[in-house]
Amino acid sequence: MGGTNGKGSTTTLVAEMLRAGGYRVGLYTSPHLVSFRERVLVDGVPISEDAVTLWVRELEPYAVRMGATFFELGTALAFADFAARGVEVAVVEVGLGGRLDATNVLRPLAAGVTRIAVEHTEYLGPDRVSIAREKAGIAKPGVPFVTTERDPEIARLLLTVAAERGARAEWLDPARCLSGVVTESDGVSFAAVTPGGRQGGLRLGLRGAYQAENALLAVRLTELAAPRFPVDDEARRAGLLKARVPGRFDRRGRWLFDVAHNPDGVRALSTVLASTPLPRPLVGVAAILKDKAWKEMLTVLAGAVDRLVVTRAPSAPPERAWDLDEVGRFVAGAGLAARVEPDFGAALAWAGAQGATALVTGSFHTVGDAMARLPGTSPLG
Repeated sequence: MGGTNGKGSTTTLVAEMLRAGGYRVGLYTSPHLVSFRERVLVDGVPISEDAVTLWVRELEPYAVRMGATFFELGTALAFADFAARGVEVAVVEVGLGGRLDATNVLRPLAAGVTRIAVEHTEYLGPDRVSIAREKAGIAKPGVPFVTTERDPEIARLLLTVAAERGARAEWLDPARCLSGVVTESDGVSFAAVTPGGRQGGLRLGLRGAYQAENALLAVRLTELAAPRFPVDDEARRAGLLKARVPGRFDRRGRWLFDVAHNPDGVRALSTVLASTPLPRPLVGVAAILKDKAWKEMLTVLAGAVDRLVVTRAPSAPPERAWDLDEVGRFVAGAGLAARVEPDFGAALAWAGAQGATALVTGSFHTVGDAMARLPGTSPLG
């Protein structure tokens, strides 16, 4: 599963539908929030610490000899663990790009690409066209390839590249294939039309209208996997309703976590905030990496919350951490109502004291660092 935003949610939705169908399912996602163990799940159970130690010990000599990256070693570890735990079917999220990603060693039953946005330009190219070409690199000869990208031009490009690689490519245009999308306090309801037929009265436990697009792609992928792993309508409905993704509009008591880390993600978050009744005031805590379009992100975010504090995530790599002096100058010049607090713990404490709801967002580092500090919020319990 590739794409810029939504691929983590879509892989989880596919995995839950397959689990509801009675299969033993492996789910590989990245990055993690608090613990590496979150990346490797079998039927929702994270890999154990002992298993991580075992597989690192077994694989490290090969990784060193080959000069493998952390992600490449992690991918091999995940696949080894899936085999050891008797997985019948694995649902795998691309790490970065697609064409050169470690996960692309697989020949899948079907491949999907969610929407494309500008990100990781130093690796994937300067614009959506370049990025789309890299994302479409997961297409394989004879393997179904599906995208729910909304932009017709980018969708056509994805299909063209996939067809050039010999894939059986198809586009599910969300504008035509989704209807009756209604956001509710506990999720989303919608109807979907796929080549497998029309399915009405579908409900998601995930919040945000944009999740209907991810569900549309997930439903189609389960249809395409049906020759090997058939899933009936009842299992699809159960899986869609059960799926939860840590850090995606994730409410845990008075704290709300969202890993929106680019303008497209922050705009989607802003839309969900506007349509969701939350205890007020809503106070945002934001820490964004400096190689993101953080000025645009802050501008959108400041308009979506009642108060905002900007800070630095402790786990952000030093070379990617934003300069809070520069951030402060931008905030003042743009007239944004935002407080600058360099100390991450102090920023969380201020938001917790000021807000009836406290939102933490801006990056995986930001959300993970907060969950590691705030009792009862870790994805692993």
